[in-house]
Parts: sequence; C-alpha cells; structure tokens
Amino acid sequence: MESKLFIDGTWTSPAQGGTIDVIDPATERVFAAIGAGTAADIDRAVAAATRSGQGPWSRTTGRDRAAILRAIASGLEAEADALARLEVRDNGKPLAEAQGDIADAVYCFNLYAAYAEQLDAKQGEAVAVPDSRFRTTVKYMPAGVAGLIVPWNYPLLMAAWKVAPALAAGCTLVLKPSEVTSLTALALARICHAAGVPAGVVNVVTGLGRDAGGALAAHPDVRKLAFTGSVPTGIAVATAAAKDVKSLSLELGGKSPIVVFDDADLEQVVEWVMFGIFWNQGQVCSATSRLIVQSGIASPLVERLSEEARKIKIGDGMSPGVQLGPLVSRSQYDKVMGYIEIGKREASLVCGGGRPAGFNAGYFVEPTIFADVSPEARIWTEEIFGPVLSVAAFETETEALALANGSELGLAAAVMTRDMERAARVADRFEAGVVWINCSQPNFLEPPWGGVKKSGIGRELGMWGLMNFLEPKQITAYQSTEPWGWYLKPHANG
Repeated sequence: MESKLFIDGTWTSPAQGGTIDVIDPATERVFAAIGAGTAADIDRAVAAATRSGQGPWSRTTGRDRAAILRAIASGLEAEADALARLEVRDNGKPLAEAQGDIADAVYCFNLYAAYAEQLDAKQGEAVAVPDSRFRTTVKYMPAGVAGLIVPWNYPLLMAAWKVAPALAAGCTLVLKPSEVTSLTALALARICHAAGVPAGVVNVVTGLGRDAGGALAAHPDVRKLAFTGSVPTGIAVATAAAKDVKSLSLELGGKSPIVVFDDADLEQVVEWVMFGIFWNQGQVCSATSRLIVQSGIASPLVERLSEEARKIKIGDGMSPGVQLGPLVSRSQYDKVMGYIEIGKREASLVCGGGRPAGFNAGYFVEPTIFADVSPEARIWTEEIFGPVLSVAAFETETEALALANGSELGLAAAVMTRDMERAARVADRFEAGVVWINCSQPNFLEPPWGGVKKSGIGRELGMWGLMNFLEPKQITAYQSTEPWGWYLKPHANG
C-alpha cells in the first residue's frame, strides 16, 4: 500500500502515477516507495472530506467519536512493535525512542477520546449575561475540513497530535505527512479504517511539499490548517491561509535556551543538557540548543559535557544500546554539516564536528559542542536541527535573560538552579510558550504546547488542541413574555 494514497476510504494510485523513494538513513539504501500526490489528488481528498463532513459524521456525538478514537488507539497498540521498527527504518531514530513515540501516540488517541466525551457536556453550556430576559448558551461546531501537515522528526506522533483532536472535534481531514517519513502515516490510515472511521473522514495524501502540501494549504474548501515545520514553510502556509481567512495553527522552529546558574547540581545539569540537545539526534523543535551558563562553572560544565558526549553510542537505530542514530536524510545531513563548518569559523569546537569514525554510509553526525559562542554567531541565532550545542557564559541574571530572550524564536526555555525563587522569576521572564525548571524536554499531552514570536500561532495538546478544531457558536434566546418594546418607546423627535 505504500505507493498508494488513502482517499475516501480506498487505496488509490496518484493521479500522475509518480512515486518517491524511501531511504533508510542508516544505510542510504532505498527500501520502499510512496505515492507522489499532486494538486489533483488533494482535490479528490478534500472533496471526499467535504462530502463526509456533510453526512452522518456531522451528526455524531462526542461519545460516538470517543469510541472510534479508542479503537484507533487499540489498533496502534496492537501493532506497536511493528510500527516502532518501521519508524526506525524510515526516520533513523533509536528503537527505544521510536517505541516511546508509538506509546505516546496511543495515549494521545485515548486522551482525546476522553476530551470528546467531555465536549458533549460542554455543548449548550450557559453564559451569564447582565439581562435576565435573555438566555445565552454556547455550542461548539467542528471547524470543517482540516488540512494537517506534519514533519519528519516524530512522524506518527506528530500526526496523532493533529488527527486525534481533529476527529474528537468532529472534523474531517486530509493528512499530508513529510515526504521523507510517510510510512507510519499510511499505516495510521489503515488502522483508522479498521477502527470504523467512515470513508472520507480521514484521507492521507503523500507527496512533495511543493506539490501536495502547497495545494492543501491553498485549497479553498479547507477551513482549518494545522502545520508543524520550519519557519519559512510556516510563513508560506500562513500566507496561503490568509487568502481564504482559514483558521490557522502553526508550530514552528525553536532555538531554545537552557540557563544554568552556578548553584545548580552539576551532574543533573549534564544529564538534562545532554538529553535536551542529543535526544532524537537533536532533531527536536524545542531542543535546548543554546546553553547559557554562569561563568563560574562554565569550564567544568563544558568539560563534563564533552566527556559524556564522547561516550554516546552511535549507530543504526535497530542496534542494541544505540543512543544516537543517523539524521533523517541527505539534505538534513548536509545542512547540519554546513552549520558545523560555519561554527568552526565562529567559535571554539570542543568536541565532535564531523562524521563518526567507522561510518562510511548513513547520515551520521558526531555529538558536537561549541564554546565561546557569540550572540551574533549563526550557530547561536539559526536553528540547526541536529546534535549541535552552542555555549555562552554570563555573569548576572539580567545578562542571562538578555541572552535567552535575544532570539526571534520563542518555543521553549529552561532554567536550572537550586534557588526556586530565582527559578520562578526567570521562568516568568522567559519569552517562550513552554518553560522547564531543573529539567529539559519532558512533554505531557495535557498542558498546552506552542510558542511565541516566530515559533508559531496557537497551541496544541490538551483541551487547547481540541479547541483548535472547534468554532464556538453563541445562541441567545429572548425568554421574557413581555414585548421587547423598542418600537413602542417614544422617540425624542416625536
């Protein structure tokens, strides 16, 4: 089924018949092909979603949809091992990380099943107004056909973050996965169908971003767009959405700081800094890639980080004990290596900085640390999206905050200190949508997720994610038996 698209409940070949090779990033070998969908396929998928949205699906209750969401979760759980292995081969991440991603996707569908049931209770809730002759209630309508565009760093999980709330809200949808990692999205389509999702409610169109993704963003019958990816592509999606005044949510890039004060526990700092930048090969939008450390502990911290970075086991994600797999693709590898070469000219290379010894194939990059990085350096200001850490020192809290907030991006930020009053103060002053204290990257599906500045618009996850796919409708009823009397009142001019 990999080379076909899932439209209106059936597997169908792309209109133009094209395919895209699927490459294992650990070996650089082609092992499958996906369909190269184009605007014609997006038209078919949106038409199917539109028809389904006007049919019985529009009359389902939250309880009805919850049953389907739980069936999807069960289907994913039943295939968890196979899906995780498929994710490793498609994306390159270590198997343990992929297994965690699949488990989180299962949890996501179950969570939104509960939210769908809660939505029933919210329908028709009363809103207090100052005139007792009127009764005002609010109902929540599905936003309509949703176009969902997801990235390659967490292929199935990012799809779940959007598909689950869209279905819980009662939307129909067209999912466009990254052309680099589409296989688990196609598996999700199959599982949705087996779970009883009606034909046309979930459609999956694979293809290049410029062909399928661009057509989805610009389609006049798509009423809601949800995109996760780079800032430049997000701007293009937002521009397309503006032409039809579509509802829009964007989760874009990050260049997140982790501020470490000199009273922090050094070994805990090492653990969280390592996790914050080397997890998922550093291909994480919220990666704490800028280490801002108080000058008194800067040298010993960098020394410890370098020591531990050299111990990281690199290899094929399917190999036991591997902590750092290959980057996802040749283009990403070239981009990251390009930034490393820039960094060698801008700062002091402490460790890493190249392809690990013994790896003649695959998109492998050593864990890399740069020290003495200037706030004007490109490796400090631009998102690298790889296992590259930039380090700068500070003297005062004010200076640390200036370094942390001196970015056009604002997805996440972290602070590490034993002084909890200072931690709370710094957390309040961070210009970021997500803040961590004495940790980095823990993520739960109940709180809101999203950034400020160029890191995005709106919030995903929790009830905030559900509201992304709903339109509140005010209903106000006049309930007095007395005439309103506007026309009967005497006017000043007689």
